[in-house]
Formats: sequence, structure tokens, C-alpha cells
Amino acid sequence: MRTGRTYFIADLHLTDERPVATGRFFRFLTEEVAGADALYILGDLFEAWIGDDHDEQVAQDTARRLKSLADAGTPIFFMHGNRDFMLAKRYAARSGMTLIADPTQVDLYGTPTLLMHGDTLCTDDAAYQIFRRRIRHPLMLGMLRHLPLALRRSLARQARAGSETAKSSKPAAIMDVNPDAVSQSLRSQHARRLIHGHTHRPAQHNHIIDGHDCERWVVPDWYTRWGYVVCDAQGCALKVEDL
Repeated sequence: MRTGRTYFIADLHLTDERPVATGRFFRFLTEEVAGADALYILGDLFEAWIGDDHDEQVAQDTARRLKSLADAGTPIFFMHGNRDFMLAKRYAARSGMTLIADPTQVDLYGTPTLLMHGDTLCTDDAAYQIFRRRIRHPLMLGMLRHLPLALRRSLARQARAGSETAKSSKPAAIMDVNPDAVSQSLRSQHARRLIHGHTHRPAQHNHIIDGHDCERWVVPDWYTRWGYVVCDAQGCALKVEDL
């Protein structure tokens, strides 16, 4: 049994339309994660989540696979992303996942480590930050969850199309994290390490915050590639491979 390792993934964007990524994810759970100390899913596990009555087959299969992993003794923690922020307690329970806030700090083998999805770090994209605050308001979430499933599905398709159109007209730089936002997050949480996704730009970055050496790990997406960040008592590593 593999122990002493913790895995971090994000931006899988699972959907029935992308079976290759789904298959790779299920093999990852069996071949890599089984027996690990924990698995953290840092948002955007699904391409779009329209409520815990989401009826894609991948949602049902993923719940079974995750629950099996959790039942075997590997804790699973889920943080909302910008695509699956409507995932709630019912689906989390079916999947054996514990919902965690964004941000969350953990003691990772002795290193204070800050976990985030990453979208709140992209502060140069002012239009997105305004939209995010509005769509995540509890009243808005409550209203959306009570809409008929077919209407929620239609709204999700429109939102995805609108998002792609908006991204095509934005400079690439404003869709990456803002260095000052990174520094402020690490400083305010007194953390020495940050792990996040969202930007689809996997890498390790080094930062000096108030004279302290800090590291930032960006988790890869699962479109044409797949991968994860894995940490143990010696530190972290990034793995990225083609699907």
C-alpha cells in the first residue's frame, strides 16, 4: 500500500463528450491514488455542473469510483471551481468527498500549505471577478438550484459559450494570476506553499514573501494532457503527460 503521499488535481472538466479523460482519471484513482494519505480535488472536476441532479453518465460513474476510493481509506476533499460551484452536499456524500472552502490551509507534512482553485487570484480580469461574486451569491445559488433541470442545462450551455467568446477577446496575461494577489494570499495565511489550478499553466514558481522563500504549484488541466501535483515529507513534484 502506498502511503505518505498526498495528491492534488484540478481542471479535469469531465463530461460524457470526453471519454478519454474520464478513463484516464479512473485509472489514475486505481493506479496512483489508492492507498495515499489523501486526494484533493481543487475545482472543475466537471465541465459544467448544473446541480446535484446532474444526469450525465460520467457524474454517476465518478461518484461510484470516488466512493470506492474513500471507502478503502483514502480521504477525498473537494473545493469548488468556476465550472462546478453548484456541486453540493448530496453529491459530495454520494462520492465520499468532504467539501472544503476556497481558500483552505492545511499542514502538509509540516509545511503550511494554502489550497485554492485559483480564479480569485486572477484579479486583472475585473469583469470575471464581478461575475463570480454575483453568481456565487447565496440568493443566486438558491434560485438557480430551484430552476427546472432542462432550463439549468440550457443556461449552462449559454454560459460556456459566452465564456469561450469572452476569453477569445481577452489578453492572455489577464487570465493568469496576479503576482500581488499571490503574495497577499500567502502573506495573509502565513503559508509557505500555494497549490492551485484554474489557469491551465502547470508549473512550479518560487516567490519571496517578506523575506521567506515560498513555492507555488499550478496543477495541470486534463484536456490534451493529464497530471497532478504530489507531495510527501520531502516536498512536492509536478507530473504532466499526454492523454
